[in-house]
Amino acid sequence: MDRKAFFQSIKSPSVANSFSADGSPQGSEIIGKKPLNRRTNTGTNAYTGTFGKDELMHLLRRTLFGVKLADYNQYKGKTLEQVVDALLNVSSTLPNPPINNYGNLVNDPNVPYGSTWVNAALDPAVEPYRKGSVKSWFWGQMLTQSADIQAKMVLFWHNHFALQFLEIPDARACYVYTKVLYTHALGNFKDLTRAITIDPAMLFYLNGRLNTKKAPDENYARELQELFTLGKGPNSKYTEDDVKAMAKVLTGWSINPLTNPFSTTFLSVNHDSSDKQFSAFYGNTVIKGQTGINAGNTELDDLLTMIFKVDEVALFICRKLYEFFVYYEIDDSVETNVIVPLAKVFRDSGYSIKAVLKTLLMSEHFFDTWNRACVIKDPLTQQVGFCREMELKFPASTDYFLLYQMYQMGMNFGQLTQLNLGDPPNVAGWPAWYQKPLFHRSWINSDTLPKRNQFTDYLLFIGHKVGTYTMIVDPWIFVKKLSNPGKADDLIADCVSHLLPLSLSAAQTASLKEVLLPGGIPDYNWSDEYRAATDPSDPNYKTALSTATVKLQYLLKSIMNLSEYQLS
Repeated sequence: MDRKAFFQSIKSPSVANSFSADGSPQGSEIIGKKPLNRRTNTGTNAYTGTFGKDELMHLLRRTLFGVKLADYNQYKGKTLEQVVDALLNVSSTLPNPPINNYGNLVNDPNVPYGSTWVNAALDPAVEPYRKGSVKSWFWGQMLTQSADIQAKMVLFWHNHFALQFLEIPDARACYVYTKVLYTHALGNFKDLTRAITIDPAMLFYLNGRLNTKKAPDENYARELQELFTLGKGPNSKYTEDDVKAMAKVLTGWSINPLTNPFSTTFLSVNHDSSDKQFSAFYGNTVIKGQTGINAGNTELDDLLTMIFKVDEVALFICRKLYEFFVYYEIDDSVETNVIVPLAKVFRDSGYSIKAVLKTLLMSEHFFDTWNRACVIKDPLTQQVGFCREMELKFPASTDYFLLYQMYQMGMNFGQLTQLNLGDPPNVAGWPAWYQKPLFHRSWINSDTLPKRNQFTDYLLFIGHKVGTYTMIVDPWIFVKKLSNPGKADDLIADCVSHLLPLSLSAAQTASLKEVLLPGGIPDYNWSDEYRAATDPSDPNYKTALSTATVKLQYLLKSIMNLSEYQLS
């Protein structure tokens, strides 16, 4: 069954809408009648059209994990450039590190309960608990993000420079890897590539620590080209001999397990000090063999200089950024009008990630109507986004065990819906961001869609319970901040405008109104009920509060269960 047929089969006729075969929303009453052939000729010229609520929300939906009303209000009224500059202006202060949240389950003799373990000695007995701690913490960083692009970029780089925490024996190394991503998320791509190349977790994962002159290991050298810098396209014409030569350049890098945390070290005795000859693809470059304690750094710098002279590096990364932030399909028009100009900006800026993102996010192409509401949310964006939109109250930061249990709940649902943060399925990352022809459409299938809906339903109606504590959505927190929630039509319009990237049909809107005013009763019934439910002095306060709360829960459920909610 294709995506269109699947969505039609699971939806109520009263809220019918569907996805077209390319994953774009379909319905002439929603987006107008357009030809089936999805093409656009817009490029990287700065967008000069209207920058109102629709455009701002499109920008925020693509750059944040869900848009809180406070996020929207923070940027409302600003110019496009002011908003983009603010989104790209991320903090240089790293998030507080993960902590011992497991102290009431198992004793960690080196780390007090509530303290961080990232600089403590390795302890195999508690390593599984620390690994769980860092994964839950990682999810929590997405939840508690500032209203900027940093958290989304960390996910982008985690998918790009993919490794699996499960395969890393030291949780401290997993944390150090995340620090690299946060530090370089909007910095210089060449610097990020260098940092990842000698990152302890990556040296573990792709066998860099085993790469010696006596037994060269080609694993990282291959992925550095194929997945991290040049890609596998027809213009990436490096050779097997290039892989072998690159592996020799990278010999000698290893891990010092005696430091807290593990650190990178270079052992010159294991380094191949011969000259390394590369193919015509790299301009027949020869990297001169070096000796001594600085040999590794010198040859690594020479290697990256050689790689980054190849135009395909900028093109490859710009394509990946485009697929992540705009759309999964790159046709000839997009390649010519968007990717090639972006790549020039990338190269001319010395591989500044911020520079290329600013050009992309301010472009006429980004705001082209074809590129709105056409991307299926990844599980993190859907689930963390829901928690942020509803301003779900998590336990206090001082209740270490309980807070991390709630983060773990989010991790578990992500894993159930095919995005296990910290553990992508392989070194290529998640298939939805690279696997042709489905790409992002693979996030949705007959198994994952019900679980996506279960996540929102669960937190709306049941809540996540740990001991005597229940974390559940309070719909009033969101609703009371809307413009006129006491009027049914305005309440629905505001909910749809903020939570969905598309307008709804008249039939869909009527179905939502039926939740507040069942049986077609007059509009004033909701106004009276809302007024009583928000006035403790009203004699019907308790009854009205109870019934209005249930109606709001079902209104939000109805919206979250629409296929439109799965789009960004």
